[in-house]
Amino acid sequence: MRLSLPCLRPVATHLVALALAGTATQALAQDRRGPDTDIHYHLGPDSLPQEGVPRGEIRGPFTLPSEAYPGTQHTYWVYVPAQYDAAKPARLMIYNDGQAYKFEEGDLRAQNVMDNLIYRREIPVMLGVFINPGRRPDQPEPTPKDWGDRSTNRPEEYNSLDDRYARVIVDELLPKLYGEYNISKDPEHHGIGGSSSGAIAAFTVAWERPNHFRKVLSLIGTYVDLRGGHKYPDIVRESEKKPLRIFLQDGRNDNRGMRRDGTYSQDRDWFYQNVRLMQALTGKGYEVNYVWGIGRHSSKHGGAILPDMMRWLWRDGPVSTDVNDKVERSFHEPGTAAGASEAAGQK
Repeated sequence: MRLSLPCLRPVATHLVALALAGTATQALAQDRRGPDTDIHYHLGPDSLPQEGVPRGEIRGPFTLPSEAYPGTQHTYWVYVPAQYDAAKPARLMIYNDGQAYKFEEGDLRAQNVMDNLIYRREIPVMLGVFINPGRRPDQPEPTPKDWGDRSTNRPEEYNSLDDRYARVIVDELLPKLYGEYNISKDPEHHGIGGSSSGAIAAFTVAWERPNHFRKVLSLIGTYVDLRGGHKYPDIVRESEKKPLRIFLQDGRNDNRGMRRDGTYSQDRDWFYQNVRLMQALTGKGYEVNYVWGIGRHSSKHGGAILPDMMRWLWRDGPVSTDVNDKVERSFHEPGTAAGASEAAGQK
């Protein structure tokens, strides 16, 4: 049976037409993007709370006024694992866009990853710091739905190739942490990571301050020409090698440099520039691992493999092969005595 709408008023008819046009436009946009290539990336058990695994505590939020960016402040939280002992120096892992990395319903859930891997002695005991990009007091705090690109200092801090954000982390944040926790000062015991612009910011911190940070976790890194990030491969090739360990992740359907007018910019192609950076680093002899997936510009793939990325970055933790070391061969329960490897690895 054919339906007609003779009784619709002109305004109502116009609204229906607009709705249909909007639906068609949306469908066209989806068609241009192609299928959802993130649908097969899911969090595994290492990213979820597990029965019997002691859970760490997330303390905060705390406010860190910034001298590197006058008039701004950074909000941060500190993850303290259940196994933390103030008498023993702990490692340190910093996550840019902290609100996203600690979001309990998000794609990353780094606190769960650390809970599970520390308990099974797959990574050393470490503090985690979740730090948000800077903002003025009148600007809103970033959220899982709005990471602050248009409402905070995130673009300037994260995408710029200078040492100002490194100053925030090394000169402003670290002294606060050292004053409150027993953290190893060995740069091999310090890692920093992030996603998208937070990833290039993590790389920049380690690049500018390798005497403080030597482990970099990079998910869908923005090594593109927003503020010169595409220059990093050439900078790496032309510079003296630094003592860094880097894990890169990206997807073949990340932002691929296609402009709205249909032209292509290689300098704005996320996947191309991630591969290019990997090639520069490996060619220079850096300790690099990388995974190229099929995903888009999202944390779906990176979140799914975050436990493996952490294992690789932190695999140089001390280990005992003593068959009689019962502590080493047991789960890392809070309050247990240090095993031979743990005692040997303290600095």
